[in-house]
Amino acid sequence: MKTHFLGDRGADVGLLQTRLIRAGYRLTVSHFYDAATESAVRALQIKTGLVDDGIAGPKTYAVLATGQRDPKHLADADLIRAADILGVPLACVRAVNEVESTGSGYLLDGRPKILFERHVFWRRLKARGIDPAPLAAKYPNVVSQVYGGYQGGAAEYTRLATAELIDPAAAYESASWGAFQVMGENWQRLGYASADDFVSRMENSEADQLDGFVRYVVADSGLVAALKGRKWATFAKGYNGPDYARNLYDVKLARAYEKYAEREKAAA
Repeated sequence: MKTHFLGDRGADVGLLQTRLIRAGYRLTVSHFYDAATESAVRALQIKTGLVDDGIAGPKTYAVLATGQRDPKHLADADLIRAADILGVPLACVRAVNEVESTGSGYLLDGRPKILFERHVFWRRLKARGIDPAPLAAKYPNVVSQVYGGYQGGAAEYTRLATAELIDPAAAYESASWGAFQVMGENWQRLGYASADDFVSRMENSEADQLDGFVRYVVADSGLVAALKGRKWATFAKGYNGPDYARNLYDVKLARAYEKYAEREKAAA
């Protein structure tokens, strides 16, 4: 199901409006995602405990169908708790969640979203005393000194499975996990008992995935300072790497923050 935002138009928006009307919300089927539609979506999200962002994504459609939130899905209370731990305005965490999580931490089959990094696997194998060179010749999409080889979605688990046959712990460390794509190699620095413990938390819930993000930020004083100061370019560079500007992460974060800050100001 396609994710819809304020300003979208089309037949899918009309279907969403029809479903919201059926759920008891007063709307007109205009096929335009207007302010009234966003308000209805937010009301549904608040009622069911979802993150209150006004964006109609897979989790919003799921609660329209079932009437309740899947316990594995992120709740608004989880964002509030994260903001308290980080000591930042709630609008900051809402902005990061909107831009970084892309709506869900799971694939449609229920497994956490991952992205396997073959260059990290090369490094983690070397750290374990395993020569990666002959493996790279045999599995170039899984072991390499340069990043790439991405297949996306569920296909990333095929790459991970090949890596697991070589060294399971190094394989887990070489993928980024969940809604906030925290790299497994950070498990010890972030206070997890093992790589297995980290992965099991990422599998458990989006709240655990958010906790991984919070731990990652807390462990880096520069990221904490950037988030507190709303220095979005600095934060995006520290979290996403030097190519952050190519994907406009800083611009997207700034815009999302302003949106949520204005909403909180209006509600005060």
